[in-house]
Amino acid sequence: MNHQETEKRIKNIINRIRPYLQHDGGDCEFVKFEDGVVYIRMKGACVGCASIDLTLKDGIEAILLEDVPGVIAVETVD
Repeated sequence: MNHQETEKRIKNIINRIRPYLQHDGGDCEFVKFEDGVVYIRMKGACVGCASIDLTLKDGIEAILLEDVPGVIAVETVD
């Protein structure tokens, strides 16, 4: 899978996750994929939420690691 296909797959998965975040007043957006790391920006109620680490690592990162070859981590950016 080339870089462009990988990014498309990442974006599709993030778009499937977003409604769950939006239901609780939060959101996220894809920023970039570089050196195996997916960078996302958390928005809305997700910013400053005590559960953000759980949402990020056990939710978003776990799904991307399982479904997208080449993804090694997910990090947030401001």
